[in-house]
Amino acid sequence: MSRSLAFVICLALLAGCGPRELEPDAAYDCERCTDWNQPQDPYRVHGNTWYVGTAGLSSILIETSDGLILVDGGLPQSAPLIDANIRELGFDPLDIRAIFVSHVHYDHAGGVNALQRLSRATVYTSENGVTPLTTGRLQPDDPQYIADSDAGSFPAVKSVVAVGDGESISVGETAVTAVYTPGHTNNSVTWTWESCALGTCYDVVYADSMTGVSAPGFSFGASGAATTMIESAGKVADLDCDILLSPHPFFFGMYDKLERIDEGNPFINELACVFFAEDALGWLEQRLNAEGGGSQ
Repeated sequence: MSRSLAFVICLALLAGCGPRELEPDAAYDCERCTDWNQPQDPYRVHGNTWYVGTAGLSSILIETSDGLILVDGGLPQSAPLIDANIRELGFDPLDIRAIFVSHVHYDHAGGVNALQRLSRATVYTSENGVTPLTTGRLQPDDPQYIADSDAGSFPAVKSVVAVGDGESISVGETAVTAVYTPGHTNNSVTWTWESCALGTCYDVVYADSMTGVSAPGFSFGASGAATTMIESAGKVADLDCDILLSPHPFFFGMYDKLERIDEGNPFINELACVFFAEDALGWLEQRLNAEGGGSQ
């Protein structure tokens, strides 16, 4: 072998062993995608819990003694912003050990494939979420499903692990517990964990979306999804809950809280989940009235 050829091979091997970088998937186009995907400065919510998402789509980073946990991945085009936010906080995205998905729609699961490919983390979701997440397609039982259409499709995730209702997954000393809260989709799951700082611990609840958004022709009343959502709202209201987070930051009043961040920690509110559940029931009532069904 010539010296020049050997040199080229060595360079190729070195390049292949270099640090992994995020390779984003193609952007998803929707009416609100541009607004949702505006940059947002990352910040600490409390203790081990950080916000690393965009202006309109939440992504939560949890620091543990054995690596990082990420909750939700936003749109496909959100992945580079999430990656940059994690690095801005001084963390390495390659240290992500687990990615938890709240519900399988393009605006929360769309960036997961690229983030999993980068970090090689294990991806977790509900039992009903495995098929849509590994195919990148909505299933017929999803309120937003449109037959014979690619609407709502997103980059599929190769390997996904199902977490049962009430089951916990631990990374280091941090246990993340699944609470099934179907309604917005039949694969919706709320994630809970504990955040501690200065000897004080709080229960964090990442409550999944509870809005009646659907494709034309779907009825939350006739399908039974309304009854399911009412039950899920009750489950969230009954959780041990000191800090509420959710897939869209406006559901937990992020911007108002950030304006008051110097007054103490405005994210701590033991009634936040109760208020969230009450809001969810109000949104559902509006949807049912629009359907002509009224209260359940």
